[in-house]
Amino acid sequence: MTAVLGGATVEELRQGVHGTVVAPGDADYDAARAVWNAMIDRRPALVVRCAEVADVVAAVRFARSQDLEISVRGGGHSLPGFSTTDGGLVIDLSRMRDVRVDATERRALVEGGATWADVDQATQAAGLAVTGGLVSTTGVGGFTLGGGIGWLTRRYGLASDNLVGAEIVTADGSVVRASESENADLLWGLRGGGGNFGVVTSFEFRLFPLGPMILGGPVFYPGEQAVEVLRSWRDATDDMPDDLTTLISLGSAPPIPPIPESWHGRPVATLVGAFAGSIADGQAPAAPLRKLGDPIADLLGEMPYLVLQTLVDPGWGPGARNYFTSAFLTGLPDAAIDVLAAAHQSRPSPFNEIHLHHMGGAAARIGADASAFGNRKAPFLLNIICRWLEPGDDAAELAWARGLRDAMQPFATGGTYVNFLGLGDARVRDAYDAERYARLIDLKRRWDPTNAFHLNQNIAPGAGGG
Repeated sequence: MTAVLGGATVEELRQGVHGTVVAPGDADYDAARAVWNAMIDRRPALVVRCAEVADVVAAVRFARSQDLEISVRGGGHSLPGFSTTDGGLVIDLSRMRDVRVDATERRALVEGGATWADVDQATQAAGLAVTGGLVSTTGVGGFTLGGGIGWLTRRYGLASDNLVGAEIVTADGSVVRASESENADLLWGLRGGGGNFGVVTSFEFRLFPLGPMILGGPVFYPGEQAVEVLRSWRDATDDMPDDLTTLISLGSAPPIPPIPESWHGRPVATLVGAFAGSIADGQAPAAPLRKLGDPIADLLGEMPYLVLQTLVDPGWGPGARNYFTSAFLTGLPDAAIDVLAAAHQSRPSPFNEIHLHHMGGAAARIGADASAFGNRKAPFLLNIICRWLEPGDDAAELAWARGLRDAMQPFATGGTYVNFLGLGDARVRDAYDAERYARLIDLKRRWDPTNAFHLNQNIAPGAGGG
């Protein structure tokens, strides 16, 4: 049910912000309430399109005064639909996308509504980068607060590992700063603890020299060679340098010219890699990746980092139904590979993918005192991706994904990744060890004791957590 608010009350909010307030009945209401995942169709009472931090403050205070549920939207890619609400107030940050780069200090100050395309364009202009999303339209906020795994993970850590400061609007409408010298405990929580503590209106990142050219890209192998490819890749990761981050995707061949037309839409095992050092130094470590099987197309080579960061964008636009679920793995024994290969062949949708991220490297060396993000010692992260068009296919899609996740539990650590949890996948506690989870509960009690910010992978402030 959409809350009914008095016209004078809404008008007062409109007059109090520099952005815009969209309500049911307004011409742009349907556009304002739409989100990326087509499984989510909700009707907020208000959408506040914020133009500045003061608008966020006004929106939080208004929502609290009217007892409205609060949703925070950055890029709008939240899989479970946390970017919107039925009957509540959406704080839409998508107009707050400024990125300022200090090339001398190697820092970027990023507004809360920016996407990774915004960050990459600004930082690459200075020959710098930080670990970002695999899809450039992903919002910086949700990605970073949940951890942030990308093409630079093994060399430079997660996005959240490189978060050195943040500005947050808290549940009482206060604006606070978190850094290693100010509210350091809050910064710890923002490094992987999700959106539990407030609305992050700006992020400050540590940057690293990279680009404009990088050694990276995909190598496509026939789907029937998935077992061979996965075994060869697993063995290659044993002595892979930290500069090289790779994943395997079991999916369908995209309809792009370098891939023979006869393969378009057919099952393929795709190796994608990125080397964060010099292109010359990357040639030898990358060589085994070209020989995991018999390649259909080898596109691993010198390319602009900006191209690598947008490589998969065409397949990830809005309008499809999406569900993810994940598990950290203790390894990839042959039995696990057999399960994955069989699931690849049984996908109910040709758009479904099974991703295996090689972890370790810099991401494994961050201690509990520095970050809320857990499960750092696992060598692999499994992400099971469902993407389909018809609502009538929901049950089959979810059954396939959850069935595969359950079948992989003998090879799993018991942990999960909050950014890869879909609608109804309430396993937040599995993302943290007991020490981190207890510390996150304490932070929640201090910064949001009434759980005003609960539309997230929620850490409840009550005894024992959620």
